[in-house]
Amino acid sequence: MLLSVHIENAPAARFVRSGPRSAPEARGGARRTLALPRRCVEALREHRVRQAEDRLAAGPLWQDHGLVFASTVGTPQDDHNVRRQFRVITEAAGLGNTWVPRELRHTFVSLLSARGVPVEAIALPAGHNQTATTELVYRHQIVPALTRGAEVMDEIFG
Repeated sequence: MLLSVHIENAPAARFVRSGPRSAPEARGGARRTLALPRRCVEALREHRVRQAEDRLAAGPLWQDHGLVFASTVGTPQDDHNVRRQFRVITEAAGLGNTWVPRELRHTFVSLLSARGVPVEAIALPAGHNQTATTELVYRHQIVPALTRGAEVMDEIFG
C-alpha cells in the first residue's frame, strides 16, 4: 500500500492510499482528509527533513515516487520490509518484536473508545465507511463506548 500525505498549515493531512492493481476499487486510490494530533504533524515534518537527507545521500540512485515512507532510495517498501522495520522499532521501545503495524489501528480504536468517543467518530479515521464495520471488527475495543449509553441512562433515570 502506498501512502502520500499532504500536510497543511492546520493539523490535518490528506492521505492517498493505493494498493496493488488487484485491490478493490473502493480501497485503491481512496482519498480522505484526517485531522492529526499536533505531535503527529510535527513527526511527519521531521520525517520529511530526514527523507530530504536520504534523497541527497542517494544522489542519482534516488527514485522520486512522492512517497512519505519510502526506502532509502525513494522506492516503495514492500510489506515485509515495513513489518521488519516496525518490529525493530517496537523492540527498541521495549515492547518486544512480535508487533505488526495493523495493531496500531486496534490501539487507536481502543484508546478512543476507552475515552468515550462515540463509534461514529471512531469509524471514519479508522478507515471504515460504516460504523457496523468498526463495531464488528473491533467489538472488544468498543465495549466502553457501548456501555456508556447504559451508564448515562442509569444517571438519568436513577
